[in-house]
Formats: sequence, C-alpha cells, structure tokens
Amino acid sequence: MATKDTFERTEAMMGMTPEIWARHANPWSGWTRLTILPLFALAVWSRVWLGWGALVPVVLVLIWTWLNPRIFPRPKRTDNWMSRGVQGEQIWLRHKTAPDLSHHLAVVRQITLLSAAGALAYLVGLILLWPGLTLTGLCIASLGKLWMLDRMVWVLADVQHSGSLAHDDADQDVTG
Repeated sequence: MATKDTFERTEAMMGMTPEIWARHANPWSGWTRLTILPLFALAVWSRVWLGWGALVPVVLVLIWTWLNPRIFPRPKRTDNWMSRGVQGEQIWLRHKTAPDLSHHLAVVRQITLLSAAGALAYLVGLILLWPGLTLTGLCIASLGKLWMLDRMVWVLADVQHSGSLAHDDADQDVTG
C-alpha cells in the first residue's frame, strides 16, 4: 500500500465524503475557509490576555475548520473560480499521477513548499509572539493556498478539455 501524501492525509482527517466535497464546492465555503489562519492567529495570540482561557477560541477555530465544508448547501452553480478550484482539488487527489496531469506535479510541489515555509514562519511567529513573523507567514501561507487553488482550476480545465480522465468527481450534479 502506498503511503498517503499531505493532501490525502488532510482529506482523511477532515472526513471528506463525496457529499461534503459537493457542499465544499459552494463558493461561500471556499471563501470563508480563508478566515481560518487569521482566526487561528487571533485565537493563539489571545493567550496574552486570556491565559489558558485561550484554549476556548482555539477550539472554536478548530470546530469552524471542521464545520466549514459541511454547513453550506451544494451550490446551484459551479462556474466560478472557487468552485472550480475545489473540484480540481478533488481530481488532483484522485488522479495526480495521471499522465495528462504530470505537467502540474512540479509546480504543485513548489507551491506546497512555499505554503509550508509560510506555515512554519506563521507557527514560529505565534509561538514566539512575533507579530511581523506571524503576519509574514500568514501572508505567504495564504498566497500559497490561493496559488494552489488557481493551479487546481487549471487541473480541472485540463481534465475537462482532454476528456481522458474519468472526472465524474468534478462533474457531479451539484444542483441536488
């Protein structure tokens, strides 16, 4: 059995089912998900004022992270950038080794490294309470997330254009 990569481990940890993926394709889910890193930074930073009481906002952000792809309904339309990015992410998780997608692999790895570097700076900044490092890491990690979403839109377009992959997970009937 092959080992799972970061994307697959995250999908498993989040308990993403086809129904939850369909709901996550709602642009409200995608765009509000971008609030997680800033909210988590505020929650962790609140330890300065709340002490151990900061665990409450930290737990609330973790709950929001899990709830987010579940609370929005399936979108009526998916012809928008955010929905396409989520659908492309599903395709990538299932078919990243497909020959038609091989030209994306190096860029996805580079974006992942950029995001990881940002996340590391973000976490160190939070631990040390350095606002500049936290904000820099947050910006880099967020840039990486948005760049990855853009790449996933491209993945979806490649699959739809070539028609060579079974992309039923991206062409789900999201209207109900």
